Amino acid sequence: MNTPLAPVTTPRPGSARAALATRDFRWMWYANLASSSGTWMQNVVLPAYIYERTHRASLVGVFIFAQLGPLLLLSIPGGVLADRFDRRRWLISSQVIQLTFSIFLGVCAAADSRIALLFLMQFGVGIGGALNAPTWSAVLPTLVKPEDLPGAISLNSTVVNGSRIVAPIIVAILSVYGVTPAQFFFINALTYLIVIFALTKITIPKLTKPPATGWSSFTFGIRFVRDHPVSRRILLSMMSFSFLSLTYVGLFPAVSQLNFGIAAKSVLYKWLYATWGLGACLGGLAVGTVFVGSDQRMLVRRGFACFSIALGIFAVVRTPVPAFIVAFFLGTAYFFTATSLLSVLQSRLESEVRGRVMALWFMAFGGTVPLGNMVFGRVIDAYGARWVLLAGAVWAMFLSWWCNIERVDESANEGLHNTL
Repeated sequence: MNTPLAPVTTPRPGSARAALATRDFRWMWYANLASSSGTWMQNVVLPAYIYERTHRASLVGVFIFAQLGPLLLLSIPGGVLADRFDRRRWLISSQVIQLTFSIFLGVCAAADSRIALLFLMQFGVGIGGALNAPTWSAVLPTLVKPEDLPGAISLNSTVVNGSRIVAPIIVAILSVYGVTPAQFFFINALTYLIVIFALTKITIPKLTKPPATGWSSFTFGIRFVRDHPVSRRILLSMMSFSFLSLTYVGLFPAVSQLNFGIAAKSVLYKWLYATWGLGACLGGLAVGTVFVGSDQRMLVRRGFACFSIALGIFAVVRTPVPAFIVAFFLGTAYFFTATSLLSVLQSRLESEVRGRVMALWFMAFGGTVPLGNMVFGRVIDAYGARWVLLAGAVWAMFLSWWCNIERVDESANEGLHNTL
């Protein structure tokens, strides 16, 4: 008697499973997981290392600027290049830049070099990241079917935030065995080799002719967003959210020590960071799993509201136990919101324009964070972290009302109807 075979289930379109069923996307996803884990090991260790040496939140903010500030200057050129040149070679070149400066950063940390020299090395890593980000985000959607894009974006968010869990845990464990900050930077450098290897194994679809050339290619993304109300509302919301509400991300060591009495060099700090990262990982993953059939425009508003509440509570708690609990929900709301915003934006972009518009996304998301860190780091040094966090919570609640994409769509449709 033959045993009937179990039925083969087809992944639901748009889900994380459907995206992972694509071979090339799977290669890049695993490579990105390894590289992001190394990057976040460096992101955990370096701010704590600088804060321990200087005890100044403002200087930590300066180093966050070195990492993310290049996004403000180089995202648009990077987006133009992503749409005009061979994307595989460009991505490999940007990995080599980050690998090289991570090694130099490790050498400088091993020698306890001057803060200014460490800044320059981190700035070099930031330049490589800024050139990589628009191209990477433009390639990702081309590796899956259009209908599976929400799952791919959700999985990419899971990589970024899953590494925020893995990295602090690895740092906490290896620190017990005497691994130094410099050695963590060397480990991060090695992970870029994994990405380079994966890039040699996949096929990246070639683009048709870019929609603009010359100087207009640099301004195309801005003109595109100006003429598309939803993209404009998303990018303005993300820019203000990053500047006013996400200051705690880069200044986590200062917030942890000032608000909860958890020293930046302690193992407890690494576990607090990992708890926040776990929440962020699950928040990003939820968009492509639990909420895969939901209207993502509605998820954006709910995410902002939940983030506002969590950040407000995070601002007022004063002991480690409640800080751990709230940090989890804060991370969940943070990347649930960001992933929902990105999913709406990406779903409305054609492949030929994606690189340049995504350059503006990285300017809004990553590029404004270091500006907020530099501005509010001085405030935290002078007055503490509570009022900075509470102000960010108030702004997030405002965005839960203002970033009403359904209403923007309705207004655009009414305007089109009246024109016709």
